[in-house]
Amino acid sequence: GYARAFGMELLAHDPYVPDADVRAHGAEPVALDALLTRADAVSLHTPPDPSGAPLLDRARLAAMKQGAVLVNAARGGLVDEHALADLLGSGHLGAAALDAFSTEPLPADHPLREAPRTLLTSHMAACTPEANQAMGAMVAEDVVRVLAGKEPHHQVR
Repeated sequence: GYARAFGMELLAHDPYVPDADVRAHGAEPVALDALLTRADAVSLHTPPDPSGAPLLDRARLAAMKQGAVLVNAARGGLVDEHALADLLGSGHLGAAALDAFSTEPLPADHPLREAPRTLLTSHMAACTPEANQAMGAMVAEDVVRVLAGKEPHHQVR
């Protein structure tokens, strides 16, 4: 996709997708911790851990490559936000863009509000006409599946 058009090498971690499928989509499958130490930019696309523990805790954020950029438009709670603010402030991380937070709206006194090189948006990444159309189509498809006695593709758990 878009990243390859800019000459980027793509790394991917997904414990549920076979490595062959990852390669078929033009990415190199790697373990999460290896990805974090190698990547210049990390973009999260995952649901939260059922335990509520952040996927990127302080140790994993600190292990990220010096100057790396983090994007989280997936779910709040995936990132230790206080550790992220600290690592942005120290200059270890280059930048962050976040659209989801562990507490929404983000409290006025949250340290991310003062963190340098940080873009914060109000959980609106999926509010494009294309995203709304795709979500509506997925819902309609699952309604048809359920009415036909089949399991929906996108169950609410």
